Amino acid sequence: MSEFQGRRRSILKGSAGAAAVASIGAGGVLFSPFARSQTLKFTPEKGAKLRVLRWSRFVQGDIDAYMANVKKFTEATGVEVRVDNEGWEDVRPKAAVAANTGAGPDIILSTNDDANLYPEKLLDVTDLAEYLGKKYGGWYPAVQQYLRPDGKRWLGLGLGASGSMIVYRESMVKAAGFDTFPKDTAGFLKLHQALKEKGTPGGYALGNATGDSLWTNWLIWSHGGKLVDKTNKVVIDSPETIKALEYAKELYANFIPGTLSWLDPNNNKAFLDGQISVTNNGISIYYAAKNSPDPKIKEMAADINHASFPIGPAGVPTESHLFFNQMVMKYTKFPNAAKEFLRFMMEREQFDAWLIGAGGYIGQPLAAYESCPIWTSDPKHTPYRDCVKNMRPSGYEGKLGYASAGAGADFIVANMVAEAASGSRSPKEAAERAQKRAERYYKV
Repeated sequence: MSEFQGRRRSILKGSAGAAAVASIGAGGVLFSPFARSQTLKFTPEKGAKLRVLRWSRFVQGDIDAYMANVKKFTEATGVEVRVDNEGWEDVRPKAAVAANTGAGPDIILSTNDDANLYPEKLLDVTDLAEYLGKKYGGWYPAVQQYLRPDGKRWLGLGLGASGSMIVYRESMVKAAGFDTFPKDTAGFLKLHQALKEKGTPGGYALGNATGDSLWTNWLIWSHGGKLVDKTNKVVIDSPETIKALEYAKELYANFIPGTLSWLDPNNNKAFLDGQISVTNNGISIYYAAKNSPDPKIKEMAADINHASFPIGPAGVPTESHLFFNQMVMKYTKFPNAAKEFLRFMMEREQFDAWLIGAGGYIGQPLAAYESCPIWTSDPKHTPYRDCVKNMRPSGYEGKLGYASAGAGADFIVANMVAEAASGSRSPKEAAERAQKRAERYYKV
């Protein structure tokens, strides 16, 4: 069975969970077996008020469209919703504090597999997840792996992902002797060597960047390495990883200086300042250029294009993207209002408008939204459309849970690549250190 067929089968299987149930469900939810595939509504508690904590926008249209939908929800239900925005690096610790203290936001929009750090603190949203999956073509496999790791209970809802795609200047790539962006790792290295010679280097985050350091997962996976195997045994110290780290050292030699300390905003700034010609990022660089009041930056938009990461010795795509989840905290006093809010925000009337407002910055978690007009209104948006469908979860190849979430939050892979690439440790030493760090999370 091909990888595509496997994904398709998994999507269909995940969608089939919305089987016929009693006409009155738990929590005052009203539905029938037929109506469930059409609509599902939760009756908010009397006097309900909600507080939502979410990551700050990198694209202004994202928050504008999101808040427009929030206003629509309040107008429709009378439920007041307060939305607080924090940086990615700040949402994770605040979410952990809320989970541990049992107080704070009712709903938290966080990243990657944070839900697996405190699954017992989260409200079961299986009924809502199954309804949405059946109505909108199914959740992609990685979404299910992140939020339904036991194959039964849904810990939260997928929101989508910010695609970590290649962003490059077409004119500079052509000046370096490449008519098209390389599709394999050998060509990828040659391109960066040529770009450096031309004085137009590339640059990728090697600091503890929540989103932009995910390219290091691609690097390891593309060479056949992985943090853990299917049994959750730590196997990062492997010949495949060593080869990947040796490649990383060659690649890093062509980067602009300073990438070891880069966090998520740094490569955006370097690219728009004209310091680098290629990086990995969401669509926010292109979006910022198109909408810039600076004529020089606006002109740059025509020269920007996007591509998938190249395929390495592993022989298959190995994409890693920043996944966004939506978690309802179990301590909420208004569980029905919280579920109704998420249902409302995920329905087509609101979700399509949000995807369009965000300008392609977020790729959808449900298959039906592949038809959203945002993906074809500009050909440069299209590479981001399938990022959630094609991505591997950050805990690949093991089962997600406390260990994968903790290891991801500790930037083990990113730190290993940074150490080897910069020469502060040999590839073998970096892999051995990563092995020991990971084993503290994946205890036998």
